[in-house]
Order: sequence, then C-alpha cells, then structure tokens
Amino acid sequence: MLLGVVLVVVSWQVAVDGPLLGVDRWVRHAVHEVRAGLHSALLNRLGEALSDLGGGVVAVPVLFLGGAVAAWREFRAGVARWWLPGVVAVLTAGLIPLLVVPAKAWFARPGPFGLPLAADQWGWYPSGHTTTATLGYGVAALLLARTVGPRDRLLSAAGAALLAAGVGLGLAWSDYHWLLDVVAGWCLGGLVLLGLARWLPARR
Repeated sequence: MLLGVVLVVVSWQVAVDGPLLGVDRWVRHAVHEVRAGLHSALLNRLGEALSDLGGGVVAVPVLFLGGAVAAWREFRAGVARWWLPGVVAVLTAGLIPLLVVPAKAWFARPGPFGLPLAADQWGWYPSGHTTTATLGYGVAALLLARTVGPRDRLLSAAGAALLAAGVGLGLAWSDYHWLLDVVAGWCLGGLVLLGLARWLPARR
C-alpha cells in the first residue's frame, strides 16, 4: 500500500508540476555541490557504472540467467512445473517496456537539464533503468530464492536490493534522472515484485 501511495502521489505531482518537484531541484542542487566539492573522477565513474547496471544489456540477461538456474534446480528436485521460473523471467522482460514506455510517453517529463523533448524521445518519468534493475535483479533473486536455503535467500534478496538502490543513486549522482523518476521506478518495480511473490506457488 505504501509503494502504491508513493507512486500515485509522485505521479500526480509530476503530472501537474506540483510543489513536490521542488525536492528534485533541491536534491539536484545538493548533488552538484557535493560533486564540485569532492571533484572525484572515481566517484563520477562509479556513478556511471552503477547507472549502466540498470540497462537491459546487463539486467535482462541476469534475469534470464536467474530464471534458467531456478528452472534447472527445480527440474533436478523433481518439481512438476519446473519450467515456471523460465516463463516468469521471459514474461517479466516483456512486461518492463509495457510498464515504462507508455508512462514515459504520457508524462513526457523533461530530464534534469530541462531541454524540450525531441520528437523521438519518450520522457524521463519513470526511470526505465531503475525499473529494469528493480525487476531484473529482483525477479531473478525471487526465483532463485525458491530453490535455496534461508541464508542464500537472504543474500540474493540483499544483493538485488543493493543493485536496485545503486542504480537509482548512480542515475541521480550522474544527473541522468531526477530523484522522483528514480523513486517511481523503485515503487513500480516493487509493486510488481510483491504481486509476483504472492502469485508464485509456495515451496516447502
């Protein structure tokens, strides 16, 4: 419910250019000051590298790999529907653009530099890289978690959460996205993950 409320409120503020967007401007200004003060090429490269982890070239293959490994482990364990993790991984990869692209086109929010959108641009809200990272790594961890013990389950969940958080923060640090674009991507991905966790059949 919290994720849904945050997503609705942020989307409403983006749609009406509301006062909450002042948070975006404040955060961007603060990040610029910190970057100027530190003047660290290493941190800047780290921010760009983290941002790239949210691209489909990285996150989607990880999603497919997680689904394939989970399916193989369930096949070895004699589970009847061992193929389900692979199907879920493929459907998730197809769902990401269906969630993100129409929203970007509808909100048509300019990026942090404030330049008008070109004819071939969809807009910046919500962050596609953040959504892709949250769902790509999150669903892979969710599928693998059903085939491993409690310790590995915790490690996979923590790894997915850190990757999704790192991608979002890297985007904000590198000035690729407004913070609220990132927050919306986290919420959108989180809602899908929660629904998927409830829908998948339970394992002993």
